[in-house]
Amino acid sequence: MTVSVVENKLEALAKFSALIGGLVLVAVMIMSVLSIAGRALVPIGLTPIPGDFELVEVGTAFAVFCFLPLCQLKSGHVTVDLIVPAIGPRNDAILAVFHNLLMTVVLVFITWRAFGGLQDVKQYNETSFILQFPLWWGYAVCLPFAGLAAVVSAFTAWRSFTEARDATRAAGKRS
Repeated sequence: MTVSVVENKLEALAKFSALIGGLVLVAVMIMSVLSIAGRALVPIGLTPIPGDFELVEVGTAFAVFCFLPLCQLKSGHVTVDLIVPAIGPRNDAILAVFHNLLMTVVLVFITWRAFGGLQDVKQYNETSFILQFPLWWGYAVCLPFAGLAAVVSAFTAWRSFTEARDATRAAGKRS
């Protein structure tokens, strides 16, 4: 498979993932507004949503994991390009390979530890304080998106490697 074919398939998955994360984040926002309004309007009989902070915590973590694949695919992480003019495009391409490999290692580690966390909280039947929902649910919904982010990151390492190789070949032809 070529880089562009794989990239198109991963991009579709990453966009779908980001859409899910965005919908969850909007739901968390609406729930927060309703809960805050409930706190403000206690004198007239309204109440806050019980466990709102637990839902915000899980929903936000889920959204972050949903956004990671698209962010990695589009190189959307924060970068500081102070040294690029000094090192040139070929060395910058080599540096991109290193950064993408490092991000892949980090995301594989996060996925692995999320899986370990899932097993631990499930084994000990840990639940949230107020709503008493099993904590493993949060891990379970985040895990596939962490895995997708790791796969996307491995792809970006491959993509940046091919770009660095092509830049090196082009530089060799010019000399």
